[in-house]
Amino acid sequence: MNRSTHLRLNVAVSILLAAGQFAITWGQEPAETPAPTPTANKPVKRVAVEEARRQAELLHVAMHSALQLVHHRYYREDEGLPIPAAIVEEVFADIESEQPVKLRWLVVEGQAMNTDHLAQDDFEHAAVEAIKADKPFHEEVSKGTFRRAAAITLSNHCLKCHVPDRKSTEDRSAGLIISIPVTSE
Repeated sequence: MNRSTHLRLNVAVSILLAAGQFAITWGQEPAETPAPTPTANKPVKRVAVEEARRQAELLHVAMHSALQLVHHRYYREDEGLPIPAAIVEEVFADIESEQPVKLRWLVVEGQAMNTDHLAQDDFEHAAVEAIKADKPFHEEVSKGTFRRAAAITLSNHCLKCHVPDRKSTEDRSAGLIISIPVTSE
């Protein structure tokens, strides 16, 4: 098994251990509605707002833990490996293919490594300000979707790229946005 495959396997196992069985958390029987994208032939599972909040909190902890684990245990910048956030984005894609959720990084402090991670709407701009103000999270329910943004720690090893001209090794913040379809607003 090569190092990249070993890394992905370890990340997947870590996320499963941290998150438990995500599918079991759906609780009550979901309302069935048509999928919003033409590529998905499965109906979207919608949950109550409180359940979506709980799922988003759990996913946030799991993704934050996975990112930190990959950075600390597996990433060495001189070995030509993908950056840890890109590895975890592959996990996002796997989760999104199995569950009706969307996960996306959000630039809060430092340089954007990918312009897709810049704030794109009023909710995301407000989330950036909330995270900068050390609020634990920012959330909203709109158009049948619960969205929650919370901080992701950019520790010293992240700052080499995100804040190359830094004057200190003090932790900075990025964000993670989790979107889940809900039954009501």
